[in-house]
Amino acid sequence: MRAKISKILILFWTAFIGIGAFVGGISMLIKPDGSILHMQNMLPYFQVLPFAEYVFQDYVFPGIALIIVNGISNTVAFILIMMKKRAGYVLGTIFGFTLMLWITIQFVIFPPNWLDNAYFTFGCLQLVCGYCALVFYNQTNFKFDEKDYLNISKNSKLLVIFFSRMNYTKKIAYSVADREKAEIAELKTKELTQGTLGFWWCGHFAMHKWKMETLPLTIDLNKFDKVILVTPIWVFRMCPPMRDFIDKNKDVLKTKEIEVVFNHFNPWLPNGAVKEIAERIPLKAVESKTTMLGHTF
Repeated sequence: MRAKISKILILFWTAFIGIGAFVGGISMLIKPDGSILHMQNMLPYFQVLPFAEYVFQDYVFPGIALIIVNGISNTVAFILIMMKKRAGYVLGTIFGFTLMLWITIQFVIFPPNWLDNAYFTFGCLQLVCGYCALVFYNQTNFKFDEKDYLNISKNSKLLVIFFSRMNYTKKIAYSVADREKAEIAELKTKELTQGTLGFWWCGHFAMHKWKMETLPLTIDLNKFDKVILVTPIWVFRMCPPMRDFIDKNKDVLKTKEIEVVFNHFNPWLPNGAVKEIAERIPLKAVESKTTMLGHTF
């Protein structure tokens, strides 16, 4: 639902800004003196811009620029979004920022006016809506298939344990298990974790550094020599389900060789997350993965 709503919003903004730009630009070309838009008295303000003596003696150049920068661009983004192309969401986001830059120039050269304030706000809204739509598009189209990992469970002495809310961490966990030929187990909880409500509910637990009760594993930890924990980071800490699992099983885990793989949105690994686990169990190695806009690196 949130993907559909965000798509409708970014379609509205690209159409609204695009149509407005075409109307304004064509009006400037029809009447280069700006009389259709009642802008005759605004032309002198353009004289502070570079090359004003060549391109700002009338509204022909501003009209062409308006059509290209805000009209054609948003129309292309609109069409690509309708065609369900990821590039449309990217462009829709970028062109919101472009509109903000355009209006910033007008803030500098024009006297304060409500129209510039309104369109700067429109640009902000387009930027935010576009970014949200891009995130939700990536989440909706995220591809993961357990059948792609053929080496899992070939090493019976190594176990990968993970918790994943949106399958991003799950994909990392399966990649690690496939690389190490390890067995794999997923932590489960009865708490709400899926969708928008799940996001806020999980964030509520993370903010308070609470544990999120996990269901018992059907696998015996004692038979493994090495355990790799794969956990997302919520609010700069390991996720509450992993916190619960470690605290329940730390006596057994202390007898194993432990490695941790963190998955996070930040461009850096929060030290607090590493410290929190290291205070509970000894760590041999720590690996960091960054997932942004549906891509992990």
